[in-house]
Amino acid sequence: MPTLAGARPWRGSTEACSRISSSQAARHGDLPCSPGGRFQLSVITIGIDPHKSSLTAVALDETGKTLGSRRVTVNTAAFKTLTGWAACWPQRRFAVEGAAGLGRGIAQLLAAAGEDVVDVPATLAARARLLDTGGTRKTDVADATSVAHAAMRRRRLRPVVAENDHTRLRLLSERRDDLARERVRLLNRLHVVLRDLIPGGAALDLTADKAATLCAVSGRSPPPTAAAVTSPAT
Repeated sequence: MPTLAGARPWRGSTEACSRISSSQAARHGDLPCSPGGRFQLSVITIGIDPHKSSLTAVALDETGKTLGSRRVTVNTAAFKTLTGWAACWPQRRFAVEGAAGLGRGIAQLLAAAGEDVVDVPATLAARARLLDTGGTRKTDVADATSVAHAAMRRRRLRPVVAENDHTRLRLLSERRDDLARERVRLLNRLHVVLRDLIPGGAALDLTADKAATLCAVSGRSPPPTAAAVTSPAT
């Protein structure tokens, strides 16, 4: 519908779309208006290649064109740095390689913040890397690009859901069980060593202090294993 002379075009109209500056168009995905006069926002896919000490992110548009890349050091500011870099693409989703493994930390932070995150299995990312590079030399940027391409090609990827308190408690319980099993293993090893050093060995209720006392009485130095035995896990 035509507007009156000097009147401001209504928001979302074809005329208003035509007046959008190039910078505004870039923020909306650099796409033209639809016949109804509304923007068709493109979704930017950000692939993440995680490592122990760093992660590399690459942003691709819907055509697979690279819009930018960023290497982020894994520390307490990693999440803020990554989301600050990605803020210029409001319509975005993150694809994390191994979101249940090495990429679990950043994937959970993004999911907890309400971001759209999918898990890209390492095998799928490897196949995409082979198709993208033809087996050439690996780089972190190329790996992150392949992760993004894999997410764009495969629609049925597992969405990453923020973990609740039950999951956190389960992780703590599993960690405690691991520590308890490790303590039992060290105690068994210490019993074997003391049996060779002291006639009759040691009592079953052995601790690091008791082992050190037995060795002091017998005039022998405590075995290295005794230093690793701590009080029962709590």
